Parts: sequence; C-alpha cells; structure tokens
Amino acid sequence: MQELLSQLLTPFQIGMLGFPLVLLLIGLRIPLGAAMFGVGLLGTYLLSGNMRMMDSQLKTFAYGTFSNYSLSIIPLFLLMSEFAARGGMSAALFKAAQAWLGHRRGGLALAAIGASAGFGAVCGSSLATASSMGRVALPELERAGYSGALATGALAAGGTLGILIPPSVVLVVYAILAEENIEKLFTAAFIPGLLAMLGYMITISIYARIAPQSAGMGVRLGYRERLRSLKAVWPVVLIFALVIGGIYTGAFSPTAAAAVGVAGTAIVALCNRALGLAALRDSLLGTAKTSGMIFFIILAAGVFNSFLSSAQVPQTLAAYFLEAQVSPWSILIGMLLLYLVLGTVMDSLAMIFLTVPIFVPIVTQLDFGIPPAEVGIWFGILVLMAAEIGLITPPVGLNLFVINALSKKVSIAETYKGALPFVLSDIIRITLLVAFPSITLGLVRMFY
Repeated sequence: MQELLSQLLTPFQIGMLGFPLVLLLIGLRIPLGAAMFGVGLLGTYLLSGNMRMMDSQLKTFAYGTFSNYSLSIIPLFLLMSEFAARGGMSAALFKAAQAWLGHRRGGLALAAIGASAGFGAVCGSSLATASSMGRVALPELERAGYSGALATGALAAGGTLGILIPPSVVLVVYAILAEENIEKLFTAAFIPGLLAMLGYMITISIYARIAPQSAGMGVRLGYRERLRSLKAVWPVVLIFALVIGGIYTGAFSPTAAAAVGVAGTAIVALCNRALGLAALRDSLLGTAKTSGMIFFIILAAGVFNSFLSSAQVPQTLAAYFLEAQVSPWSILIGMLLLYLVLGTVMDSLAMIFLTVPIFVPIVTQLDFGIPPAEVGIWFGILVLMAAEIGLITPPVGLNLFVINALSKKVSIAETYKGALPFVLSDIIRITLLVAFPSITLGLVRMFY
C-alpha cells in the first residue's frame, strides 16, 4: 500500500490529505489528539515506509516536548484558574462593578462584562470565566428583568475575556507552537483585550437603547457605597499587578509569575474559607486532567506537524503564495475567514493546534509593512481574537452551552440570538486590528 500510494501521489499531496482525514476523524467524534497522532504516524509511515523511523520519532518527540520548560506555565495557569474560581473573586468583582454601573440602562450586563474582564485577568480560561460569572451574575440579571437573550449572550461573550486579557492559556499554546515570546504576546494582547471589553459594553448600551424592555435599571448608589465595594476587590488587583506587572517589568519570567499567581489565588481562597481539603483535591485533579489533555494534544500536534514538514506542505504553500503574487492582505483575510468558519464546528484550541503550524510559516514570509519579527506576534493576537469568536458562534460555541446550562428558563435558540450582536462587535474589532497593526504592537514596541 505504501509503495502504491508513493507512485500515485506526491509527498505534498499525501500531506494535504492529512487535513481532511483529521477533520473526518473529529467529525466521527475521535478526540483531536488521537486524530492528529494517528494521522501523523500513518503519514510518516507512508512517506518513509520505515516503522523504525516512527519508533525513533516517538521517543524523540516525547522527550523533546515534555522537557520544554515553557510547558510548566500551562498547569500553573490552570491551577490559578481553579483557585480563582473557588475563591469568591467573581462575586466580589461583580458586586463592585454593579455598584458603579448598575444604575444605568443595561447596567447589570455592563457590570458582568467589567467583572468578567477583571476575573479574566487572574484566570486565563474562557470556560472558567464564563462558568464563574454565570453562576454569580445570571440570577441577578434574571431577577432584574433582563431578557434571556441579553443575559445569556452578554455572559457568554464576557467569558471570552478570560483568554483575551492576559494571562491566557491559549496564548501560551500559540507561543509554544509558533516559537514566539510569551512575554511579548501577553503585552500585545493587553490593548486588544481592553478593546474587547469596551466593544462589548458599547454593544450592550446599543442593545438596551434599541430594545429597552430587554434591560432593567438598578438603584443609583452614593460614592461612599461605591468606594466601599472596592474593598473586596483589592486581592484581584494585587494578584493582577504581581503577575502581569511582574511580567511586563521583567521582574518575573512568565512561569515564575504564574507560580506567584497560584500562591496569591490560593491565599485568597483560603482566607475566604473556600479551599478545604476536598476543594484542593478537586482543583488539583481538574488541573491534572486538563493539563494531561493539552500536553497530549501538543505531543500529537508535534507528530502531525513533523509529517506535514516531511511532506513539505508548509514550505510548498509558502512558496506558492509568494510566487503567485497574491496580496498578503488577501491571504491574511482568507485565513481569518477560515477561522470564523471552523469556529462554528471546532473549539479554539483545536483550531490553533491544527492551523498554526501551517499558517505561521506562510504569514511570516509575507510583507505587511511591519518588521518580520513582529508579524508572528501580530498574527498570534489575530488568531486569538478569531478563535475567541468560535466560543460564541453557533452551533458549537462552548461558552453558549456553559451559560445556557446555568439557566433553566432560556432556550439555546435565545442564547444564540443574544450572542449575535457580540459576534458583530468581535468582527469589527478584528477588522480594526488588521487595518492598524500598531494597536496590537504599540506596547510591544514601547517595552521591548
């Protein structure tokens, strides 16, 4: 069979067949890691015809992958997320935001977005942000008379801020796959993350004016009560300052900063009596399961990408686009549109693992009028933004299902409807970031 395929197909054609085969296996409910691992091994065998090469490759990849010090940041950020979710930080943030914004039309939804941004700054996980804020804010929104569409749509969108505002597990994965600097990526994500929060708030304000019956108004509190509400938020501010401030100023490496974040969130959870032995065991077990899943996918992606590299797929595609003299902007827009399509059927990590090893070598050779060293960072933020849209686009938007599962009164169709204005906000923001790369790269150029 190997000899027959070698005669009928070129190595490049065999490599290109790997993509539809992986997608087919995913459609058959085969886990992403298993699909990429199996196709990568099969492809390597078809190209080489040598089983011993496969055995040697597995040993090399396993050691080379898991001895990477940068990987240690993933379980640390995941554990930080677990402690933050259990430590009552989401409730404190929401109450503080509610005190300052609750008296406005749509104010509770605005407060939920602001609190999600704050929680995302110490969490790094979209699903954890959506789940924690949903439990805290959804009952309040329902009691205040918010429509099911606006309440669930706003909370699902707010959850995406968990990966947009640093620290972000998804950005760490991108940095490892694309061999980019984690510190620079975190720095580059800061302003786009704030733009995402601002865009969602503007969306809610417009929504509340167009459909005032969908959003209520709370009682206006005096400044004394507002200032008092900030007392419970200081641990979040301190942890964020230590983690992100330490990374930006160079006081900590990203891994050390993640360890500081774990210690800080653990102390807060202990002080709030939310981290007993049972909660600690569950947090460690949850972190271990998620870390194991991500690590295996990283290993599988390495095997699959080695197969693609042996088939000269990235090199051939890059050469083709350069020789065809297609506009770099057309190629970039086409890639981002593909992410929007894939986001309707795949989760963000799956898209990144499957596409980044192919797209990054192509994009970094194109001329966008910015230094080549900055293209990978800029593209990483665009990928993050595009992948984030997939979390709130039907039919497989994970945040939509997380929030909808918390409400017994709202149908999934209403949640889909409520998320659409926020998807439009995302598309506008990505358009701005594509048109003006300096928005993303400004802080990177300032600090580095």
